[in-house]
Amino acid sequence: MAGEPQGDCLFCKIVSGDVPATLVRSTETTVAFRDINPQAPTHILVIPRAHYPDAGSLAAAEPLIAADVLREAAAVAADEGADSSGYRIVFNTGAGAGQTVFHAHAHVLAGRGLNWPPG
Repeated sequence: MAGEPQGDCLFCKIVSGDVPATLVRSTETTVAFRDINPQAPTHILVIPRAHYPDAGSLAAAEPLIAADVLREAAAVAADEGADSSGYRIVFNTGAGAGQTVFHAHAHVLAGRGLNWPPG
């Protein structure tokens, strides 16, 4: 059921503490941790504690928690010193877009040139 922890979800296991991660921030509704396969010098994932498979389903069901994810992404960027030089927030939705863990999450990327268009 959406919103409930999923036993086979890596990010739900990080939220519960069953899988270790390098946490950088934690709130009542979100957890932020360093990506284990960073694509930039700063690469941090911000996830909702509640399980939703992607950003769209999270926003539809829990718009306030979706806003919390974005607010925490900005806070992470500030904590990492990237708010003045620039950073990117990315939500991949679906396997064709590169989503590999089907628990909504934002990538906060900074610390190198981020060209446009991405990809």
